[in-house]
Amino acid sequence: MAIRLFRQYVSLPILFLLAAELLVFAFALWAGVILVLGEPSQMTGSAPLWSRSVLYAATTALSFLAVGLYSVRSRAGAVGTLVRVIAGGAAGVLATTLWFYLFPETFLGRGVLAATAAISFVGICATRLAFHKTVDESLFKRRVLVLGAGQRVMSILKLRRRSDQRGFVIVGYVPTMGDMITVSDDQLLVEQGSLLELARTARVDEIVVAQDDRRQEFPLQDLLDCRLEGIEVNDLLTFLERETGKVQLDVMNPSWFIFSDGFKRSGFSDVTKRGFDILAASILLIVNLPIIVFVYLGIKLTDGLSKPAFYSQRRVGLNGEVFIIRKFRSMSVNAEQDGKPQWATSNDSRVTKFGSFLRLTRCDELPQLFNVLAGDMSFVGPRPERPEFVSHLNEVIPYYRERHCVKPGITGWAQLCYPYGSSEQDAMEKLKFDMYYVKNQSLLFDLAILLQTVEVVLWGKGAR
Repeated sequence: MAIRLFRQYVSLPILFLLAAELLVFAFALWAGVILVLGEPSQMTGSAPLWSRSVLYAATTALSFLAVGLYSVRSRAGAVGTLVRVIAGGAAGVLATTLWFYLFPETFLGRGVLAATAAISFVGICATRLAFHKTVDESLFKRRVLVLGAGQRVMSILKLRRRSDQRGFVIVGYVPTMGDMITVSDDQLLVEQGSLLELARTARVDEIVVAQDDRRQEFPLQDLLDCRLEGIEVNDLLTFLERETGKVQLDVMNPSWFIFSDGFKRSGFSDVTKRGFDILAASILLIVNLPIIVFVYLGIKLTDGLSKPAFYSQRRVGLNGEVFIIRKFRSMSVNAEQDGKPQWATSNDSRVTKFGSFLRLTRCDELPQLFNVLAGDMSFVGPRPERPEFVSHLNEVIPYYRERHCVKPGITGWAQLCYPYGSSEQDAMEKLKFDMYYVKNQSLLFDLAILLQTVEVVLWGKGAR
């Protein structure tokens, strides 16, 4: 089950989990103070205990978000989740310690912070265990009735993974005239009376309209009755967008671009995004200057002093304009001797040994901060492709041109949700996530993507 906040679909169970864990973090700090100091009056600093609890809870929750612990698409098992809890907790402690130096009045002391971290770990493990047992019992899942049982419902039938079905449970499919039946007999529901009576009997929360041909006996009155009864009615594309975090191009028609909610642009949002890009790029360039120097020297020492440390390449940006992207060189100098562009592949022989390290840690992307400052790129957006690939993909993939209505980014929604692409099929799949970003972009969405990019870097997801 998902609700819409600030133009983004947010999983209701994840919101409950976040709220519960914020309480755990806040309680852990109170318990740590009492355990170590005996009573709050023994604390140093002038800040009240409640404000320190809020600071610690918010900082650690953001660290959890950064390592992927609030992602509805996470497929990490018990061990993977435990590792992320430890990493997120450690990051929260480090960030809270930094706050001590910036604001001395919030100081807690190493003993209190250590006790707080230990209590938080125990509390989070217990909360996560209870949460997964509760969610698996479908307590928070939306009961969905699908109107249609033909070719269009194949997009729903493909959602087989448990993580794909975390927000809903299908109670059945109602066949309609003109459907070429694609679901099994045990999943079919036959109306005994009206659609409203069927929905009441099945305790349905939502009806998804997925008819193959709406021109044949579209049940307008039945759907209106259900809507007036309080049952939510959505079309197939809206349902899939909410549950998968991408736009299903194979069931989309051009009118959806025009009439759907989203694709909103304003001068204020553009100025805000540009201001954020300049500020963040400037800070990161200063913070990462030692890493930039290390990478530069590493390329020179491992590949030869005469070899270039940087490489430039033409990429397609906003409104189809071509710009020059800059990266640290991770491939051999003559990677494309015949001059023909090639997709990067897994275990690409053209990648140098030091280049493999750069790609794994994403350090080769650091020079793109200059592209952000120059205004060619943003921090968040669809990844820019080479003109040679774009001209071909425009011809074979519907709506591919539309991804260029926003600036390309160093990271993006597709990079979080899909592994490294190296084919036309990969480009198609990534476009689905790119179009979701284009439709729902906002500064809050950008910040969430940037935080979750930390997980991609730490765990090396999609690196080639």
